[in-house]
Amino acid sequence: MKKLMINTTVAAMISVALFVGSTHSAGAMDMSRYGGPAYTGDPALTVTASLVQAGGGPSNFSIGTALTSMVGSDVVTAEVKKLNHQYGGKRVTKWMAVFNYAVSDALTIATKAGVTLPEGNLTGKDLATTLVKAGLDTDGTFYTEYLLDKAVSHKIHDQVMDDIDAKFGGKTDTDYHRITNQAMYDLAHALGANDVKLAGLH
Repeated sequence: MKKLMINTTVAAMISVALFVGSTHSAGAMDMSRYGGPAYTGDPALTVTASLVQAGGGPSNFSIGTALTSMVGSDVVTAEVKKLNHQYGGKRVTKWMAVFNYAVSDALTIATKAGVTLPEGNLTGKDLATTLVKAGLDTDGTFYTEYLLDKAVSHKIHDQVMDDIDAKFGGKTDTDYHRITNQAMYDLAHALGANDVKLAGLH
């Protein structure tokens, strides 16, 4: 986990800057399956590691734990209640399970490819804000796929979507992206970023 070839502080600063600052460069004009641009540059693994750590680590990752770590239990409880009302409890429960699976699957694929996560350096609202900004298109719309491309790479993200399709079905994969779009939009507004726009798939 601590295998770094350059100064960790400098590496982390560069990683975050790339994560939130990349828009349509590095081949990102390609479109994603579920809407929005694709990002085909290098992933920002320091930010990804921060999310995994916030969620309980590679072996025990939970999106519920990660969100609670970032914004607190009151916000998360209110958001889950809202999502349950909007989509139904069964779909939201499945969404959380698929989110957890997606992270685990991405880490498994990355490990097999020889990728080693560095130490994460972001926590709490700083991490939440970074994740929101990473998913924003140039017009301020949040897209889940744009975030995931930056988190694990476009190639690994595509493989994870194929794996979700095979394990849970295409409808569930669509819901994974649909509900994540909504949840991250809500998170952005909870953080005061009221100019963030909601994707069409929600």
